[in-house]
Amino acid sequence: MVDNSNENIDKNIPEKGPINFIVGSLTSFLLFIFFYFLSNKIAIYFSVHKPSNSSEIVQNISSSINTLIIGLSFLLTFSFAFIGIGLFIVFIRSFFLKKI
Repeated sequence: MVDNSNENIDKNIPEKGPINFIVGSLTSFLLFIFFYFLSNKIAIYFSVHKPSNSSEIVQNISSSINTLIIGLSFLLTFSFAFIGIGLFIVFIRSFFLKKI
């Protein structure tokens, strides 16, 4: 007895085309631009507004949280940039693949 259930499942999955990849790439680049400007604003804000508490422990914790927020915002920025580049490469590559 041959199990053909996997073949039926594969035929029902729609194929991703070049349009899907370029739309994903453009969306990712737009998010990259948005988070780039947001990250810059956050970094400038935290550099101008230093922790003002007199307790050294509170200042250290506040500085650590500020650094974490800045780091995560730049991580998001560059993640979206690399995702956009990757999807753009897949978009270009989709023109060179032969259809079966």
